[in-house]
Amino acid sequence: MGVDLSIEAEQAAEEIRQFIARAVARADAAGAVLGLSGGLDSATVAYLAAGALGPGRVWPFLLPYRASSPESGAGARLVAEALGVPLTVLDVSPQVDAYFACVGHPTPIRLGNKIARERMSILYDQAKAKGALVLGTGNRSERLLGYTTVWGDMACDLAPLGHLYKTEVRRLAAALGVPRAIIEKPPTADLWPGQTDEGELGITYQRADELLVLLVDRRMRERDVLALGYGQEEVRLVRRWVRRGAHKRRLPPCPRGARRR
Repeated sequence: MGVDLSIEAEQAAEEIRQFIARAVARADAAGAVLGLSGGLDSATVAYLAAGALGPGRVWPFLLPYRASSPESGAGARLVAEALGVPLTVLDVSPQVDAYFACVGHPTPIRLGNKIARERMSILYDQAKAKGALVLGTGNRSERLLGYTTVWGDMACDLAPLGHLYKTEVRRLAAALGVPRAIIEKPPTADLWPGQTDEGELGITYQRADELLVLLVDRRMRERDVLALGYGQEEVRLVRRWVRRGAHKRRLPPCPRGARRR
Protein backbone atom coordinates (compact mmCIF):
# COMPACT_ATOMS: atom_id res chain seq x y z
CA MET A 1 0.00 0.00 0.00
CA GLY A 2 2.97 2.29 -0.35
CA VAL A 3 3.92 2.73 3.32
CA ASP A 4 7.54 1.95 4.11
CA LEU A 5 8.20 1.47 7.83
CA SER A 6 11.65 0.00 7.40
CA ILE A 7 14.48 1.58 9.38
CA GLU A 8 18.26 1.82 9.20
CA ALA A 9 18.54 0.41 12.68
CA GLU A 10 22.27 0.82 13.29
CA GLN A 11 22.23 4.43 12.15
CA ALA A 12 19.12 5.19 14.19
CA ALA A 13 20.63 3.59 17.28
CA GLU A 14 23.84 5.59 17.00
CA GLU A 15 21.94 8.85 16.49
CA ILE A 16 19.85 8.19 19.59
CA ARG A 17 22.86 7.22 21.69
CA GLN A 18 24.58 10.46 20.71
CA PHE A 19 21.40 12.40 21.44
CA ILE A 20 21.23 10.96 24.96
CA ALA A 21 24.93 11.46 25.66
CA ARG A 22 24.92 15.07 24.46
CA ALA A 23 21.79 16.00 26.41
CA VAL A 24 23.09 14.50 29.64
CA ALA A 25 26.45 16.25 29.18
CA ARG A 26 24.80 19.62 28.45
CA ALA A 27 22.73 19.33 31.61
CA ASP A 28 25.85 18.35 33.59
CA ALA A 29 23.79 15.42 34.84
CA ALA A 30 25.13 12.30 36.51
CA GLY A 31 23.19 9.99 34.21
CA ALA A 32 19.62 8.98 33.51
CA VAL A 33 16.69 7.27 35.22
CA LEU A 34 13.83 5.49 33.50
CA GLY A 35 10.87 3.30 34.27
CA LEU A 36 11.60 -0.24 33.15
CA SER A 37 8.29 -2.03 32.66
CA GLY A 38 9.38 -5.19 30.90
CA GLY A 39 7.85 -3.94 27.65
CA LEU A 40 9.35 -3.17 24.26
CA ASP A 41 9.76 0.61 24.52
CA SER A 42 11.35 0.80 27.94
CA ALA A 43 13.67 -2.12 27.16
CA THR A 44 14.80 -0.39 23.96
CA VAL A 45 15.47 2.88 25.80
CA ALA A 46 17.43 1.00 28.47
CA TYR A 47 19.65 -0.60 25.83
CA LEU A 48 20.23 2.75 24.14
CA ALA A 49 20.94 4.55 27.42
CA ALA A 50 23.40 1.93 28.59
CA GLY A 51 25.18 2.21 25.25
CA ALA A 52 25.25 6.01 25.45
CA LEU A 53 26.24 6.49 29.08
CA GLY A 54 27.55 3.16 30.31
CA PRO A 55 25.64 0.86 32.68
CA GLY A 56 26.93 2.67 35.76
CA ARG A 57 25.11 5.88 34.82
CA VAL A 58 21.71 4.36 34.08
CA TRP A 59 19.20 3.75 36.88
CA PRO A 60 16.08 1.80 35.91
CA PHE A 61 13.08 1.49 38.22
CA LEU A 62 10.42 -1.20 38.19
CA LEU A 63 7.30 0.40 39.66
CA PRO A 64 4.58 -2.25 39.89
CA TYR A 65 1.04 -1.90 41.15
CA ARG A 66 -0.44 -4.82 43.08
CA ALA A 67 -2.38 -5.96 39.99
CA SER A 68 0.65 -5.78 37.69
CA SER A 69 1.53 -8.88 35.72
CA PRO A 70 4.46 -10.95 37.07
CA GLU A 71 5.54 -11.26 33.44
CA SER A 72 6.28 -7.53 33.36
CA GLY A 73 8.59 -7.78 36.34
CA ALA A 74 10.34 -10.78 34.83
CA GLY A 75 10.95 -8.87 31.60
CA ALA A 76 12.38 -5.87 33.45
CA ARG A 77 14.75 -8.07 35.43
CA LEU A 78 15.84 -9.85 32.26
CA VAL A 79 16.81 -6.54 30.65
CA ALA A 80 18.58 -5.24 33.75
CA GLU A 81 20.61 -8.41 34.07
CA ALA A 82 21.52 -8.40 30.39
CA LEU A 83 22.77 -4.81 30.59
CA GLY A 84 24.37 -5.05 34.00
CA VAL A 85 22.38 -2.15 35.41
CA PRO A 86 20.98 -2.05 38.96
CA LEU A 87 17.20 -2.44 39.04
CA THR A 88 15.29 -0.83 41.91
CA VAL A 89 11.78 -2.11 42.62
CA LEU A 90 9.29 0.23 44.31
CA ASP A 91 5.65 -0.78 44.73
CA VAL A 92 3.27 2.14 44.00
CA SER A 93 0.24 0.32 45.48
CA PRO A 94 0.30 1.96 48.95
CA GLN A 95 0.04 5.57 47.76
CA VAL A 96 -2.40 4.78 44.93
CA ASP A 97 -4.70 2.74 47.18
CA ALA A 98 -4.51 5.34 49.97
CA TYR A 99 -5.73 8.04 47.60
CA PHE A 100 -8.69 6.06 46.27
CA ALA A 101 -9.59 4.95 49.79
CA CYS A 102 -10.30 8.64 50.41
CA VAL A 103 -12.13 9.54 47.19
CA GLY A 104 -13.87 6.30 46.27
CA HIS A 105 -13.44 3.41 43.87
CA PRO A 106 -12.08 4.55 40.47
CA THR A 107 -12.84 3.55 36.92
CA PRO A 108 -10.09 1.52 35.23
CA ILE A 109 -9.00 4.60 33.24
CA ARG A 110 -8.71 6.78 36.35
CA LEU A 111 -6.79 4.06 38.15
CA GLY A 112 -4.46 3.64 35.20
CA ASN A 113 -3.81 7.37 34.95
CA LYS A 114 -3.14 7.62 38.68
CA ILE A 115 -0.67 4.73 38.54
CA ALA A 116 1.14 6.32 35.58
CA ARG A 117 1.44 9.67 37.37
CA GLU A 118 2.61 8.08 40.61
CA ARG A 119 5.30 6.26 38.68
CA MET A 120 6.50 9.46 37.02
CA SER A 121 6.46 11.30 40.35
CA ILE A 122 8.85 8.68 41.71
CA LEU A 123 11.11 8.86 38.66
CA TYR A 124 11.45 12.63 38.95
CA ASP A 125 12.19 12.40 42.66
CA GLN A 126 14.84 9.75 42.05
CA ALA A 127 16.30 11.82 39.22
CA LYS A 128 16.63 14.78 41.59
CA ALA A 129 18.24 12.57 44.21
CA LYS A 130 20.82 11.29 41.72
CA GLY A 131 21.31 14.50 39.75
CA ALA A 132 20.04 12.69 36.66
CA LEU A 133 17.62 13.25 33.77
CA VAL A 134 14.38 11.33 33.24
CA LEU A 135 14.26 9.33 30.02
CA GLY A 136 10.81 8.92 28.50
CA THR A 137 9.90 5.64 26.85
CA GLY A 138 7.02 6.80 24.64
CA ASN A 139 7.04 6.51 20.85
CA ARG A 140 5.58 8.55 17.99
CA SER A 141 2.58 6.25 17.60
CA GLU A 142 1.46 6.83 21.17
CA ARG A 143 2.03 10.58 20.93
CA LEU A 144 0.03 11.03 17.74
CA LEU A 145 -2.80 8.77 18.90
CA GLY A 146 -2.90 10.43 22.31
CA TYR A 147 -2.49 7.00 23.85
CA THR A 148 -0.52 8.31 26.79
CA THR A 149 -1.11 9.91 30.19
CA VAL A 150 -0.42 13.64 30.45
CA TRP A 151 2.11 14.25 33.25
CA GLY A 152 2.40 10.48 33.57
CA ASP A 153 4.28 8.33 31.07
CA MET A 154 4.27 11.33 28.70
CA ALA A 155 6.41 13.37 31.10
CA CYS A 156 10.19 13.24 30.68
CA ASP A 157 13.33 15.30 30.16
CA LEU A 158 14.29 13.42 27.00
CA ALA A 159 12.18 11.36 24.60
CA PRO A 160 14.66 9.09 22.77
CA LEU A 161 11.95 7.23 20.83
CA GLY A 162 9.62 10.17 20.28
CA HIS A 163 10.35 10.28 16.54
CA LEU A 164 9.89 6.55 15.89
CA TYR A 165 6.67 4.67 15.27
CA LYS A 166 6.01 1.55 17.34
CA THR A 167 6.69 -0.64 14.30
CA GLU A 168 10.08 1.04 13.88
CA VAL A 169 10.89 0.65 17.58
CA ARG A 170 10.28 -3.08 17.28
CA ARG A 171 12.80 -3.31 14.43
CA LEU A 172 15.31 -1.18 16.31
CA ALA A 173 14.94 -3.40 19.37
CA ALA A 174 15.72 -6.49 17.32
CA ALA A 175 18.92 -4.87 16.03
CA LEU A 176 19.96 -3.90 19.56
CA GLY A 177 19.56 -7.45 20.84
CA VAL A 178 16.54 -6.89 23.06
CA PRO A 179 15.29 -10.34 24.15
CA ARG A 180 12.89 -11.88 21.65
CA ALA A 181 10.31 -12.58 24.37
CA ILE A 182 10.02 -8.84 25.01
CA ILE A 183 9.85 -7.90 21.34
CA GLU A 184 7.06 -10.40 20.69
CA LYS A 185 5.09 -9.58 23.83
CA PRO A 186 1.71 -7.90 23.14
CA PRO A 187 2.14 -4.18 23.95
CA THR A 188 0.59 -3.26 27.28
CA ALA A 189 0.90 -0.47 29.85
CA ASP A 190 0.05 -3.15 32.45
CA LEU A 191 -2.41 -0.81 34.15
CA TRP A 192 -5.00 -3.53 34.89
CA PRO A 193 -5.19 -7.30 34.36
CA GLY A 194 -5.52 -8.28 30.72
CA GLN A 195 -5.08 -4.72 29.42
CA THR A 196 -3.41 -4.39 26.01
CA ASP A 197 -2.69 -1.29 23.92
CA GLU A 198 -4.14 -2.68 20.71
CA GLY A 199 -7.24 -3.92 22.49
CA GLU A 200 -7.95 -0.41 23.74
CA LEU A 201 -7.03 1.29 20.49
CA GLY A 202 -9.14 -1.05 18.41
CA ILE A 203 -6.42 -1.46 15.79
CA THR A 204 -2.96 -3.03 15.55
CA TYR A 205 0.09 -0.78 15.78
CA GLN A 206 1.25 -1.94 12.36
CA ARG A 207 -1.99 -0.80 10.76
CA ALA A 208 -2.21 2.39 12.83
CA ASP A 209 1.38 3.31 11.97
CA GLU A 210 0.73 2.94 8.26
CA LEU A 211 -2.30 5.19 8.52
CA LEU A 212 -0.46 7.75 10.65
CA VAL A 213 2.25 8.01 8.00
CA LEU A 214 -0.39 8.67 5.35
CA LEU A 215 -2.70 10.95 7.32
CA VAL A 216 -0.17 12.89 9.41
CA ASP A 217 3.23 12.71 7.74
CA ARG A 218 2.00 12.85 4.15
CA ARG A 219 -1.18 14.81 4.98
CA MET A 220 -3.25 12.76 2.58
CA ARG A 221 -7.00 13.23 2.32
CA GLU A 222 -9.26 10.47 3.55
CA ARG A 223 -10.53 9.60 0.10
CA ASP A 224 -6.98 9.18 -1.20
CA VAL A 225 -6.11 6.90 1.71
CA LEU A 226 -9.21 4.82 1.05
CA ALA A 227 -8.17 4.52 -2.59
CA LEU A 228 -5.03 2.71 -1.39
CA GLY A 229 -7.16 -0.09 0.02
CA TYR A 230 -7.65 0.90 3.65
CA GLY A 231 -11.07 0.59 5.22
CA GLN A 232 -13.15 3.63 6.04
CA GLU A 233 -13.78 2.45 9.61
CA GLU A 234 -10.08 2.07 10.45
CA VAL A 235 -9.16 5.37 8.78
CA ARG A 236 -11.79 7.24 10.77
CA LEU A 237 -10.79 5.43 13.96
CA VAL A 238 -7.19 6.62 13.65
CA ARG A 239 -8.29 10.13 12.74
CA ARG A 240 -10.53 10.17 15.82
CA TRP A 241 -7.68 9.11 18.11
CA VAL A 242 -5.41 11.79 16.66
CA ARG A 243 -8.07 14.48 17.03
CA ARG A 244 -9.02 13.56 20.59
CA GLY A 245 -5.38 13.52 21.71
CA ALA A 246 -4.41 16.83 20.11
CA HIS A 247 -4.37 18.72 23.43
CA LYS A 248 -1.75 16.33 24.77
CA ARG A 249 0.72 17.42 22.09
CA ARG A 250 0.51 21.13 22.92
CA LEU A 251 1.58 23.35 25.76
CA PRO A 252 -1.34 24.39 27.98
CA PRO A 253 -3.10 27.36 26.37
CA CYS A 254 -2.93 30.79 27.97
CA PRO A 255 -4.69 34.11 27.25
CA ARG A 256 -3.30 36.32 24.50
CA GLY A 257 -2.77 39.28 26.80
CA ALA A 258 -0.80 42.34 25.76
CA ARG A 259 2.86 42.23 26.79
CA ARG A 260 4.39 45.04 28.79
CA ARG A 261 6.95 47.07 26.90
